[in-house]
Parts: sequence; C-alpha cells; structure tokens
Amino acid sequence: MAKVHFSHTVIGDEILKGQTLDTNSHFISKELYSLGVKVERISVISDDLQNIADEISKFSKEFTHVITSGGIGPTHDDITFEGAARAFGESVKPHPELLRVCKQYFGEDKPLDSPQMKMAHVPESATLTYPMNEKTGEMYPYPLVSIHNVHIFPGIPKLMERAFASLKNVLFGGSDVAFHLHELYLSVKELEVADVLNEFVQKYEGIINVGSYPEWSNSYFSVKITLESNSKDDLENAVLDLKQRLPMDSIVDFEKDPITKASQAVYSLAEQEGDFPVKVQSAVNVIEEALEKYPLTDICAGFNGGKDCTALLHLFYAAVKRKYPDLENSLQILYIESTHGTFPDVEKFFKASVKRYNLEQVTVKGRIKEGLLELKKTHPKIKAVLMGTRKSDPYSETLQPFSPTDPGWPEFMRVNPMLDWSYHDVWTFLRSLSLPYCRLYDKGYTSLGSVASTTPNPALRYLSPSGDVLYRPAYTLRDGTHERTGRKPSTSSLDNNKQD
Repeated sequence: MAKVHFSHTVIGDEILKGQTLDTNSHFISKELYSLGVKVERISVISDDLQNIADEISKFSKEFTHVITSGGIGPTHDDITFEGAARAFGESVKPHPELLRVCKQYFGEDKPLDSPQMKMAHVPESATLTYPMNEKTGEMYPYPLVSIHNVHIFPGIPKLMERAFASLKNVLFGGSDVAFHLHELYLSVKELEVADVLNEFVQKYEGIINVGSYPEWSNSYFSVKITLESNSKDDLENAVLDLKQRLPMDSIVDFEKDPITKASQAVYSLAEQEGDFPVKVQSAVNVIEEALEKYPLTDICAGFNGGKDCTALLHLFYAAVKRKYPDLENSLQILYIESTHGTFPDVEKFFKASVKRYNLEQVTVKGRIKEGLLELKKTHPKIKAVLMGTRKSDPYSETLQPFSPTDPGWPEFMRVNPMLDWSYHDVWTFLRSLSLPYCRLYDKGYTSLGSVASTTPNPALRYLSPSGDVLYRPAYTLRDGTHERTGRKPSTSSLDNNKQD
C-alpha cells in the first residue's frame, strides 16, 4: 500500500474561543498511528460555510484521506454537510436511509425542514457506513457520512470515538507501514544532554526520528526522549547507542501507565524476596480478606490525597482488579472534606485520582466522627472502610488489620492493610511503581494536614547556590520518625482527617 496522507479538520467556534477542549485530534492521531498511518496536518476552523468548503476542497486534493469532526447536529451552526457538499460542487438533499433513521428516532411527524431532520440532509454523492457495537454485534443507528475521500465524524468525543474505533480498520486499515517507538526518561535537564542528542540526531538522520520533551512537573523524570523508526532493528541498535552516550545513571525506569498494569505490578512486587515485598503481600492479603467478607457495595477506601492513602488506593485497586478482572463498576472512596482548608495541590491531585482510577466519590463534611455519622445515614450499605493507617501514626499502636470503631462511634469495620509499613515503605511502593502522588511532597512536605497546620519539613531545607531557601523531596527524608516535623499534632487519631 502506498503511503497514506491524512489531515484532520476540527470545525467549531467553541474550539477557537477556548470554550471546548479539542480531544478528538489527539484520539484520532493516536489511533491512526497505531495503524501505521501518520496525520500530516490538523486544522481548526470556524463555523463558516465558505471556510469549511475551502478547507475541505484544499485538503481533499492534497491528502489521501480527510477526517472532519464537528458541525453535524441539528442547530444553525451545524453546517459541515453543507460545506462538504459545496467543496465538491454539490448540494445537500435528504438521504432516504437517513430520513428513516431520523424519523424512527425523532418521530414520523417531523417535517423535512425541522431541526430534527437536518441531520438527514447530506451531500448528493455521500455514502454511509454504519459503526458496529463490538460487544453486541449490532449496528449503531446513525452512520458515518463520507463524500469522496472525506469522512465526516461527529464532534461529541464519545460519539466520535465510538464510531472511529468501530470503523478505523474498515476505512483506514491495511497499511504495510509499521511505526516502532521507544521512549527514554531522563533524570537530568535537557540542556545537560543537548550536545549528546545533537550528535546522535546527525548520525541517524533519515533513519531515526528523535524527539526531546522537557517535563517540568513530573515527579520521576525531567526529559522524555522518543525514538521512532520504520525498522525495528534500526531502532533497537539506535536505542543501545544512545544509552551508551547518555550520562551514567541518568535513565529512569519509568512506567507511564501504572494504573492499567496495577494488578500485575503489585502482585509481582509481592512475590519478590525481601522484607518489603512481605509487607506488600501482607497488605494484599488483608484487602483480599475484606473482599471475601464484604461485597464491593459495602466497602469504601478512605482517600484524601495523601501519600499513605494513595498507596492504599492502589493496593485496593490492584486487588479488586485481580479478583474481578471484568469489573466495570467504580470503586467507592470516602472523602472527608476538611473544615480548615485544603491545599490547592491536594485538591488538584485528588480530582485527578478520581478520574484516573474511575472512582465513585462519597463526600462527607466535618471531623471524622461527624463524617462517619453522615456516611451511615447517606450510605447505609457501607460496612467497612479501608484506611492507610500505620502503627507509627499517633494513637494507632493497638490497631489490628480488622478493628471495629470504638464504642460510641458509628459502627464500621476499619480495615488497616498497611499497619506494619514504615514511612520509607510507603515511598518505596509509590516510586517503584511510578505512581502519581501529590506534588507537595516534591516541595518538602512530608505529612499533609490542613493548610493551617502544615509546613515543609525543616529537615529537608537547604540553600541554593544563589541563597534561596529550597526543600528536597519527601522521599529523601533520612529519618522517617521525623515525618510529622512541620505539622501540628492532632488531639487524637480519630479526630484527625488523615492525609499524610
């Protein structure tokens, strides 16, 4: 098959005004790349009929395939079909098959000039291709409309992704080109390896495509290097060459998708030799026991964004995915909203984690006793709460893996898988699996409470060459018993909305 040239045109004023984030371009480019096809150009244009016609006409002549997304709904600014028709000197007219679909969906009494029937008016020479539901084998009701080499997808990401995933191999598959990609993650700054990369690029010009991407906010690496080639052998040889050129110990063993691989990574870690893997296995055993005693509807995990509960959440997620590999339901987490103010970085990380793990958030307010009373009222099914408590936490020395709440408190079973873990165990777990964690820990905070009660740990303080006061990351703290230095103590572990 000859080289295929693709372009993607995004249509919509809302994109240009910054009112809507364009995720369709990223999705389409990634999907086509997996088929051995590169997108050559992406354009974003306004809801203007002539602009749409001109762009489609130009791209249709220049590229093998053109994909558009957006502008095919029932409202006044949905004019992509008209623009595509004008691009090829055609007019739009009702398509019998689309009329049937629209009448079936919106009602037989809708006139041809109604908004509901607008989606049945397509370019005269348009062809229809129906996406298929891969699970049921049934066709989705509304087809993809194409005219010549232009494929007109919906703009709503969910609908676009569904249609594209179903039709990508039918429309765009069969390329004899395969892209091979290797990524390297470096702990050094880009400037420190610039000379090495420049020499490497010159040596492999036309053979290896090299990309260098600084990362300012990642907890694990400072630069990502990508190496790409059509030849697997050339790529493997180039990777070995580059590794030998780079500074010693600058390459980071980073897993970019730790959530998808959670079960495999956690259980593999638990099977290794050593004291820490034994602790991981023990924690997993406690969670597995809880899953035997309680259905998932009756369990939630305490999660506020701190390091301990981040480790707990990942352990819980890994164990659940191991036991229920096809589970689609969300895991429940208990979020106790602080009355004393939460760091913006913690809030940001918390929201990202909810999305990352596809969590169902159960929010209660007040101190923990008040929160549990509210939980008992609003979610009476929940019987057990997983907690990231360690015996080194205040007032936690006597806790057991399964500890009912104290008399006078709402009745719950507190499940404590990490009781025998140390401060350094938590960081070993997080960083060995490349797990995301709150960025405050990279700024010298070692234990997180409310804004009013928490400051960076003075044990991590140092002066830069220019005399600025800086703090080393939390995982570099040598003495774990100083974990809570910089944080005001609470009166009781039960009254402390633990983040840590």
